[in-house]
Amino acid sequence: MVNLSTFDIALIIVFFAITLFIGIYVSKQSGKSSVEYFLSGRSMPWWLLGVSMVATTFSTDTPNLVTDIVRTNGVSGNWVWWAFLITGLLTVFVYAKLWRKSNVNTDIEFYELRYGGAPARFLRSFRSIYLGIIFNILAMAGVTLAAIKIGSVMLGLQPWETVVYAGVITVTFSALGGFKGVVYTDFILFFTAMAGALGAAYYLVGLPEIGSLEALLQHENVVDKLDILPDFTDKEALITLLIIPLAVQWWSSWYPGAEPGGGGYIAQRMLAAKNENHAIGATFFFNIMHYALRPWPWIIVALASLVIFPDLASIQEAFPNVTQDKLGHDLAYSAMLTKLPSGLLGLVLASLVAAYMSTISTHLNWGASYIVNDFYKQQINKNATDKQLVRVGRLSTVILMICSALFAIVLTNALQLFDIILMFGAGTGLIFILRWFWWRINAWSEISAMFVSGIVSMVLAFTRLGDYLFSDSGLMPSYAKFPMIVLLTTIVWIMVTYLTKPETNMVLQNFYKKIQPGGPGWSKVVNEAEKNNIKIVDSNEGWSVPSGIVAMMIGCIFIYSIMFATGSLLYGEYSRAFILLGVVLVSGFILIKLWKKIRANVL
Repeated sequence: MVNLSTFDIALIIVFFAITLFIGIYVSKQSGKSSVEYFLSGRSMPWWLLGVSMVATTFSTDTPNLVTDIVRTNGVSGNWVWWAFLITGLLTVFVYAKLWRKSNVNTDIEFYELRYGGAPARFLRSFRSIYLGIIFNILAMAGVTLAAIKIGSVMLGLQPWETVVYAGVITVTFSALGGFKGVVYTDFILFFTAMAGALGAAYYLVGLPEIGSLEALLQHENVVDKLDILPDFTDKEALITLLIIPLAVQWWSSWYPGAEPGGGGYIAQRMLAAKNENHAIGATFFFNIMHYALRPWPWIIVALASLVIFPDLASIQEAFPNVTQDKLGHDLAYSAMLTKLPSGLLGLVLASLVAAYMSTISTHLNWGASYIVNDFYKQQINKNATDKQLVRVGRLSTVILMICSALFAIVLTNALQLFDIILMFGAGTGLIFILRWFWWRINAWSEISAMFVSGIVSMVLAFTRLGDYLFSDSGLMPSYAKFPMIVLLTTIVWIMVTYLTKPETNMVLQNFYKKIQPGGPGWSKVVNEAEKNNIKIVDSNEGWSVPSGIVAMMIGCIFIYSIMFATGSLLYGEYSRAFILLGVVLVSGFILIKLWKKIRANVL
């Protein structure tokens, strides 16, 4: 537990006051209509949306998750989420434009644009509850769990005290300010959180127990954790940490903020952009910051924690007030922050509060948008006025906050929740990628994938069958569990697709006419329309997907090179760093050329 100085407390109070002021200031305009409340009138510039995306994914649980990963599997363990860069850049160069063209209010509304009839209506309503409430509460619970651990270690707070103090202010400005309040405060939250993360990393490596960054990297507890790529001679580590994330996970699994084909709160920000170019610019900026630069301060603190708190016993000894059910390696990040001096401590605590508020406020507004637009308005009150929709949105915000806080109290660690969410979405991602470009996918494809993935995941995760099939003594190694869920889900949804009727020509033609997805996957629909003298193809728009895929691959080289170069500079490997910086420049130049092709719709 730390003792906060008057200056530390003042910093935190000022920060709270600013965020509340913004929420109250924009509340009148946000309350004018549901489009204003959830999308800020579709008028947001790319730089503000990009910063908001980065701030949202800062989160209090992310540094805890990274710390847990580094302490357990080393730096290379981060490929479990670094692999999602491929998904992110596919969204940038292929799907951002398509989402903005759809002009829907939520990505769930997309279902009744792409599909038709009762299955589409069911899918929209069910997914609004499934994602907006169940998945959303899980994600927010993970963030709140991190806040509970920070409050317990740094301030000696009970879980309920952390939930009340942090939750009340967050839910207040979220409910009042709506999406505009969230995005405006995100701009302040981002810089506060970034300054806190960098300041903490810089100070902590200079602690007497560590000495310097160079001494840290040579410490016996750290040297075997530094590799950015896993040991290629360790088959299980290679498959688990690198091959499965890069070969299977990025395209197959749905995860908030990294959905294949875009979606969730990333889609919400793309839909709020001024136009397609602003949507693309926002998502590209987000991916650069999220993957290339921001993780390193957390990684450095995680490595330093191995010197100060080499195992769970040392954490328990230093913080005996932490209950056994909350003890985990992710606690090490909060434990390290107790070493900070006055002033910097206040800034870092404010940055953690900023990370918490940014993520929770986004999830609250995003989840409420599903409840209002895709459930309440569709199933309960189709004639609801804008004032009624905003009122329901604000009430939903409060209820979501309460439910996620209660669930957070029973969780143990962030990695546990991350694994559960990944498995629940396993196998569904391929549909989200293909549904824009293959006419044959229908509503039943998605319904079957969603249920099979959820049921199989629960059976394998929470019954003895999972241990019998996937364990050291089971029929298959534990790392085969995720690919097996993906395989079973994919087989089922493909079978269901061909066993059920396709969408009607009217639905497919209307979708094509509005979105202009292009490609051979729609040739049957285009040819059918031409036979009936129905014009659905815009001759002024070429198919930019091939160029977009190439740009995605070059973009991966560009961003991964920045990430590796930053790591090499920190590790003191300057020759490798300069070579990687050369790769960054070359790939960046090629990327600019490709972007011009995509904008001009050159095939």
